[in-house]
Order: sequence, then C-alpha cells, then structure tokens
Amino acid sequence: MRRLRHLPRPRFPRTLRARLTAGLVVLLAVSCAAVGLAAVVELDGFLTGRLDQQLQQSGPTFPQSLEHGKYKPSDRDGDEHGDTRRQAAGTFGARLVNGRITNAALVPADDDPDLTVGLTARDRTALAEVPANGRGHTVRLRSIGDYRIVAWTGLDGDVLMTGLPLEPVHATVHRLELVAAVVFGLALVVAGVAGALWVRWSLRPLSRVAATATRVSELPLASGEVALPPRAPESDPRGEVGRVATAFNRMLGHVEDALTKRHASEERLRTFAADASHELRTPVASVRGHAELALFHPGPVPPEITRALERIAAESARMGEMVDDLLLLARLDAGRPLERTPVDLTRLVLDAVTDARAAGPDHRWSLDLPEDPVTVPGDTHRLHQVLANLLANARLHTPAGTKVTVTLETDGGRAVLHVHDDGPGIPADVQPGVFERFTRAEHRRRQDATGAGAGLGLSIVAAVVEAHAGTVTLRSRPGATTFTVELSATPAPQGRRAVSTG
Repeated sequence: MRRLRHLPRPRFPRTLRARLTAGLVVLLAVSCAAVGLAAVVELDGFLTGRLDQQLQQSGPTFPQSLEHGKYKPSDRDGDEHGDTRRQAAGTFGARLVNGRITNAALVPADDDPDLTVGLTARDRTALAEVPANGRGHTVRLRSIGDYRIVAWTGLDGDVLMTGLPLEPVHATVHRLELVAAVVFGLALVVAGVAGALWVRWSLRPLSRVAATATRVSELPLASGEVALPPRAPESDPRGEVGRVATAFNRMLGHVEDALTKRHASEERLRTFAADASHELRTPVASVRGHAELALFHPGPVPPEITRALERIAAESARMGEMVDDLLLLARLDAGRPLERTPVDLTRLVLDAVTDARAAGPDHRWSLDLPEDPVTVPGDTHRLHQVLANLLANARLHTPAGTKVTVTLETDGGRAVLHVHDDGPGIPADVQPGVFERFTRAEHRRRQDATGAGAGLGLSIVAAVVEAHAGTVTLRSRPGATTFTVELSATPAPQGRRAVSTG
C-alpha cells in the first residue's frame, strides 16, 4: 500500500500589514480579471455581431451563383457562373441538397481565379448540421479555419450558406487580452507597492504599540524594581488603533503602579527579615549559651530538667541556623556581592560527601569525579553550603538504604554537578515550587524523616547558584530524583574516576 505524501501547506502572510496588502492586491486582481473578462467577452460578441450583419447584408448571392457552374476567369465581374461582386476576400459559400454539399467555394484574397475549397468529411458533417434559419453560427472547419456561417433555404428546396472567417475577430480579441494583461499587471504592481506603503503608514501607530509591548515582555517583571519603557505614542482616539494605544498606555500605568507597590512591599519585607535576623541572633545565642551553661552545673539536676535543657539547646541551635539562613537570603536579595576566588569544586564535593556519609551512615554514597580538579570562580563557603543542602535534602527525605550518587563533570566550559538518589521521588504538585522559600511537601519522600528544616535549604541553593550566574534544575519521578547545578568552570578534564564511599 502506497503511503500518501503530505503536501506542504501554503504559507499565508503572518503579519497584519502583509495580510492587508495581500488582501488589497487579491481584490484588485479579481476586479481587474472581471473587467478584462467582461471587455473580452463584449468585444468578441460585438465583432461577431458585425460579421453577422455583413452576412445578412450580402445575403445568399454568392452561394446561389455556385449552382450554375464553375467560376471562370472571364466571369470576374460576375455572371451566372459565380457572382463574387461585393464579396470580401475569404468569404465562404456552399450549397446543400438533401443534406449533402454539392458546391463549395472560397473568395480568394488575390487575383487567383480558383474558388474551389477542399472540405473534409468532418467539415461537411459540421456544415450539414447548421440550421437554415438565417442566423449566424460558428463552425470550425479544419480545412480553412473557424467561420461564422449563415444558412438560408433556397427557392428550389436547397440550402445556401455564406460565411466569413473569424480569424480577424480572434486576432483582435487576443490583442485586447494581451494589452489588458500588461496594463492590469502593471496596475497590480503599482497598486501593491502603493498599498503596502499606505498600509504601513496607516498601521505605524499599531507597530509602535507592538514594539512597546515587546520591550515590556522582555523586562524581568517577576521581582525587583522595574522601569517600564516610555508609553506608546497615542493617535486619533476616534480610530481603532488610537483606542488600542490609549487602552495599552492605561494598562501600562496600572502595571507600573502595581509593580511599584509590590517592590515597596518587598523592600519593607526584606528590611524586616534582615533586621529581625540581626535582632534574633543575640537572644537566640543567649538562650543557647544559658542552656549549655545550665547543663554544666556541677550539682545534681533532675533528669527531666536535663532533658529540657538539652532540647532548649538543640532548638536554639536550629533556630540560630534558621536565622542565619534568613539573613543570607536577605543579603542575596539585596544584591550584595559574594567572594569571587578560585574554588576547587572537586575538593568541596569530596568534603561534602564525607560529611554526609558521617551524618547518614544508613545511606549508600557514591562519587563520580573527573581525573583533574574542576575549578570555578565563586564563594567557597556558599558553594559548600549548596552541596551540603543538596546532600542533606537527599539524606533527610529518603529512606535508609537509598543510594545517593554525586557526579561532577564539565561541559563546554561549565561545571555540571548532579545529585541523584533512587528514593521515592518528589510529588509532582510540589516540584514547580520546590526552590521557593518555605516550600514543604505535605507527604515527605520519607515519612519518618526527622530533623527537617523550615523549607529554606533548596531556596538557599537556588539563590546562591543564581548569585554565581549559574542554574539549578530538578527532575524527579518515583525511583529517580536528580538535582543539576551548572556553574562556569575551567576547560574540561581528560579522564574520570569513580569512587564509592559506602
């Protein structure tokens, strides 16, 4: 069975300007074709009617003379053997008796006295079918061409036919067709160019609105202070384009007001977070210090008091880490620059995995590192925090026995770090906002996870990586979760080595 080939779809103009211009040209082309067709049909009918008038005026004189005998040179002025007087060159005459042509002649164009014409069998059949009603009929004769034929009934019951050639009519009509095609073609070209310029000038205000909208769409409106571009120039408000420009400018004004209010609110919230973090560090450290001091009291302390003091110290330490995380996020939001020193990312990965193995001995940890060290420009402490948070996320939210694989590689001048685990995966409804602050799944990947934070770990990862002009992405499904971090790096290493740490 043959497969049907899909033909390419016709390409239509996409822009409004191109569509309007194309529509104008198409309408003009249809109008020109209609006018040209009407002119050709009218001219053809007019010229054919003139031939019929000539045939009516000349009457059956010429075919009547044919029944007396063959035309002779001495009969040039006309007698009973063939009257050619007042007959135009090329005039055809024929006599039919009982549906059969007995005589047929053609007036010559020069002094040649021979009037005979050779008709084919098909020509004779076509002539026999012409009704003898005294009206013109077009007959195509293969031997002499297209003719306009008029037939009359003779006095003795025969049929007399007279015809004139249609070649002059066809030549005139074809000439008109050629002239019309050239004139209308030039008119279409001129109208197309002029129409394109007119449409472009008419839609210029709309193009400005589109250009302004494009510039607005390219602005980072998600966060930070945004300066909107100048408004689109307004035109006549009575027209559609003017109303669109006015409505668009009014909408931009509302958007700018909303962005200004949002930015002011974010600034107040950021300032509050930073101030609160600064203010909370001292009392939290004080509470932790007093709890630890009470634990070192030499005297006897009841066990429940000791347990309470230990919990106070642990929660104070956790609160201190949370305060430090909030302060870090506030600093990153404020755009404070990080250190930019060469960082041995390979060493950081080794140290972070070693620490994670010590904290999670019930997990299986695997390393896949390049032979040569990978160096990236950045802040050593913050990049170590990125690695620690990713590994802690894999450790805290996966069950015991889960295999966690850390892969470091280079690709096109960028360092690529993968943290993969074969745990239960992250719920699909949580994945879109996993890097947002305080995002926590209702059902954790590990139902018995303990020691989970406040949902700031991955948001710190995203903020630190973004501050290093890098990217972090997530791919997760049941049995496979991978976090990928890309950073600028030195040229790619030559080899790789695999390390299993337990």
